[in-house]
Amino acid sequence: MELTPLRYLRAIADAGTMTVAAQRLGLSQPTLSAAVRKMEEELGVDLFSRTGRGLTPTEACLVLLEHSDQAVRSVDAGVRAVRALAGLEAGTVRIGAGATVVTYLLPGVVERFRRAHPDLRVSVREAGSIQVAEALLTGDLDLGVVTLPVNVPGGSELMTVARAQDELRLICPDGHTLAGGSDFAWSELAGEPVVGFEAGSSVRNVIDQAAMTHGVSLEVVVELRSIEGIARMVQAGVGVGFVSRSALEDTSQPFGAGLACRDGRLVRALALVRRRDRSLSPAAAEFESALTQAMV
Repeated sequence: MELTPLRYLRAIADAGTMTVAAQRLGLSQPTLSAAVRKMEEELGVDLFSRTGRGLTPTEACLVLLEHSDQAVRSVDAGVRAVRALAGLEAGTVRIGAGATVVTYLLPGVVERFRRAHPDLRVSVREAGSIQVAEALLTGDLDLGVVTLPVNVPGGSELMTVARAQDELRLICPDGHTLAGGSDFAWSELAGEPVVGFEAGSSVRNVIDQAAMTHGVSLEVVVELRSIEGIARMVQAGVGVGFVSRSALEDTSQPFGAGLACRDGRLVRALALVRRRDRSLSPAAAEFESALTQAMV
């Protein structure tokens, strides 16, 4: 049964007469009477008793109203929720990214987004590029920032929305032969202990491939996902390491600007991605726009 006739039923029960109910609903009395007759024919029962004082709901009508009122309230609540989402008054944005993006790019974007839309929530998942891509494909995330290329089954279903370059720089412990310099050559890292990103991660692959291109196989002695962890290991003298140039803009770090690679800039391609076959919620679309502006 459609909900509109059920709204008519409630209006008649509250008004007590067909005439008053029709006026309140903005309908003609014959139209309202026809709607009631159709419901009675469909249900096979009388819904109102006609008395000299007007209309009285029958027991069948009262039972129907008990259930229909709940249904109408639920639908009305659903409509309000959808309108709230469309008006950016409610909703959650789910985004995943690696440590660099989560630590140094997203905070500013999230702060500005929340200031503009205080009723929206942002759920941030820190994970490697492969894990982020997989979560996008399963629908667990709306948006992701990954290091390209990302090779996962079904990866062709992901579309790139925006790109950015992230330069990786070498950091060294105090007293290291390269400390205090402005650049390094890959040949200078032969045999050096390296504090690296975890094996198999996209950023680690970028670094390893660049080193191998210049004939160097890095001697990684510690593997970490955390940029802060890498920095602390290097500071403790465990070895040299690579971090994003963005991390070195943090004045609390003791490594200055780090060392650029003079054999050619060591960069990785970052991409804002999402599933190409799914429409974003208004909240996620707004966040995508804000993050795109921050990346270009």
